[in-house]
Order: sequence, then C-alpha cells, then structure tokens
Amino acid sequence: MRMAEAPTSCDCFVSLPPGSHHNHVIFGKNSDRPRDEVQEVAHHPAASHPPGCLLECTYIQIPQVEQTHAVVLSKPAWMWGAEMGANDQGVCIGNEAVWTRETVSPGEALLGMDLVRLGLERGDSAWAALQVITGLLEQHGQGGQCRETPEPFSYHNTFLLVDRAEAWVLETAGRLWVAQKVSDPVKNISNQLTIGTEITAEHPELRSVAQANGWWDGEGEFNFSQVFSPENPPARMELAKQRYKGGTELLQQHDGSVTVEVMMSILRDKPSGICMDSGGFCTTGSMVSVLPTDTSLPCIHFFTATPDPSRSIFKPFIFSDCSTPVPRVVSPQFGPDDPVRKQPRFQSQVDRRHDLYKAHQVALSNMDSNPDEGLAIYNILRDLESQCLSEISAMLRGEIPGDELGDLFFDCVDTEIKFYQ
Repeated sequence: MRMAEAPTSCDCFVSLPPGSHHNHVIFGKNSDRPRDEVQEVAHHPAASHPPGCLLECTYIQIPQVEQTHAVVLSKPAWMWGAEMGANDQGVCIGNEAVWTRETVSPGEALLGMDLVRLGLERGDSAWAALQVITGLLEQHGQGGQCRETPEPFSYHNTFLLVDRAEAWVLETAGRLWVAQKVSDPVKNISNQLTIGTEITAEHPELRSVAQANGWWDGEGEFNFSQVFSPENPPARMELAKQRYKGGTELLQQHDGSVTVEVMMSILRDKPSGICMDSGGFCTTGSMVSVLPTDTSLPCIHFFTATPDPSRSIFKPFIFSDCSTPVPRVVSPQFGPDDPVRKQPRFQSQVDRRHDLYKAHQVALSNMDSNPDEGLAIYNILRDLESQCLSEISAMLRGEIPGDELGDLFFDCVDTEIKFYQ
C-alpha cells in the first residue's frame, strides 16, 4: 500500500474574452510549496548582454542572448528561476509539477522554474516564449532538486503561457513536449496532464518515442495524456484531480464575468484546496494579471509577496521606466556562500526572509493570538487593496494616466509594512 504524500501542488488559471469582463485577459496562479520556503518578488529591467557570454541559472550555465526583456517574478528566494511572472511585452507564465512515463533525470539541468524565467526574458509573445522553452528543453533538458531541502524531489513541468491575445498549455516529459492553443474562454491547469488528442504542436519525436516504448501502438488517435501519464502516479497527482476539478468549476461559474477580483477570490478559495494550508505546505505566493487586448493600455500584475492569499493582500505592479525599486520584498543574497551554490546542495540553511515577509509573519501570529485586532488590521489592508483596484480600473478606463501609478507597488508594500508595525 502506497503511503500518502503531502499534497504539494499548484494551480494556474486564465480567462480569455469573452470569458472575462471588459475585453481583458486575466491570468492567475498560486504557488504551493513547503511552508517555510520564502517567495520574493523581483523586478529585473531589460538588458543588453555581450555576445558569447554565459548565463548562470539555478544549477547550470547556458549561453546568454544579446537582449532580454524586463521581467517581474514571484520566485522561491533560493533559486534563479521563478514559479510565475510577467514581462514588459505582456506575457505571463506559470508552471506546475507533473510526473510522466519518462523518467525524471537525476542530474542537474534546467529547472521548470528556470524555463519560466527564460521564456519571459526571451519571448515577446506567449507563442514565442513557448518556442524559447521547448528549444532550451530539447537542448539542455530539465532536472535537479526542486526544493530547498536535502531530500530528493524533482519533476517534469507543465506551463500556462498567456499574452494579450491568446493562451497556450505546454506539457513536457523529459525533453519531449506537446502544446495546445487554448480555445475555451476559461482554462486551468494543475499537477496532471490535460492535453489529449487536441494537439496544436509537438516535439517531432514524441510519437516515435511513445511507440518505441510500447506506450502507443501507432494506430488510431494519439492521446498525449493517456499515453504519457504514469501507470502508478504519485499520490500528489491523484490528490490534484479534485483540486483541478474544483478550479474548473469555479472558473465556469464566472465564465463571461471573470474580473481581477474574481480571479483573486478563486486563488483565495480554501474549500477547493486551491488556497493550500495543509501540514508543512501552504500557498507561499500568489499572482493575478490583467492584460488588456487594447495595446494602448498597460498590463497590471498583482502580487502578494507573502503566504496564504486569504490572509494577504494583492499589490499592483506596472512596468515603468521610472519604477521605484522595492528591496523590501527581495530576499537577502548570499553569493558563493549560498547553500544552493555549494556541493552537496542544501546541507545548511540561511534566513531568506525579506522585510515584508517578516512583518507579515508577525502580523499572522498576532492575528492568531488576538483575532479581533488582527481582523481589524486585515480589513484595513483589504480596503487598501480595494482602493488600488479602483485606481487600476479608472486607469484602464482612461481616467488616470498609467505613468501616475508606476510606484503603486512600492507604495502598497511600504504602507502594508507600516500597518503591521
């Protein structure tokens, strides 16, 4: 009898017009990881790089490209890559862990989270980012420790890639991959394969590998999820089925009326398990983006930068040439002394908490010990979130210039910390 595993998991969501209000594309993602794993929000500006230079990812080096886009990332502080993020071209990407019939490589390669960041840095559309990821996957493979713990934990990845015009699901098995352009108004992905026979693009050797391994007889329709799903999937993949179903139902309930507020409510939903708080795992970071199909309007990306969105607030980030850096949501850097840079990996721990994380943890503790006072503070902060949402709505209606809100993320983080103190 297989032992039950901790329900580590994640979920990504997208609503495309006409599934969402106001002709916007709405993207959302929760990142569920070990409870003490700190997520930071990091902004990296567009940059030029000398020809022939190398890029240091989490575990390996790869050739750098000459130009990278500006990105904002919600990421586990110990790794180079990111669970989710956006670039200044209006592209958003999130990833999920999956297991397939292809063996997970024990060696270190690119993490799925590295591929998220690389797709954002190098892709000016969802399709272009998908091509970046699949090209790097075929060249360098995926693999390596995916948690900041000595215990081995690795997986393959599925991705949701979104821009102002369309969305794609990309599912991988080792270096193999398959992609599907999203045709439904609303779509979610979780810790399982979902692409069946409706395949838009695929690795050229996908079917021949499946046939050579006896997973597919070469006759009839090719169903990727049936062919590549493991015969004995990890418990976390089985546990994800109910959560995936719950996410689909929540999206469908709001099909035609999805807004930023609706997406935030889905990410905060605990009965479905989407907002996770179970044992040693919880939702450690959350992101919601609104991507107007009108390219004259800016994209807005909301981040919590703190765990548990049901007890956190979303703060809006807008790409701007004059955005104020927000060091209070960036974790300390340890350079060559970081345990992730040493062999063996993760044999020691460092304190990665950033200022907002520390203040939020103290506030949660006070909320638990003094519920009335904690609830009052949280309600004030939710009012701040609502005020920000009202200002963003006014900007999207053309009533407020977007450049007037370039420092809104900095202001919200600063205000939140002051309330906690």
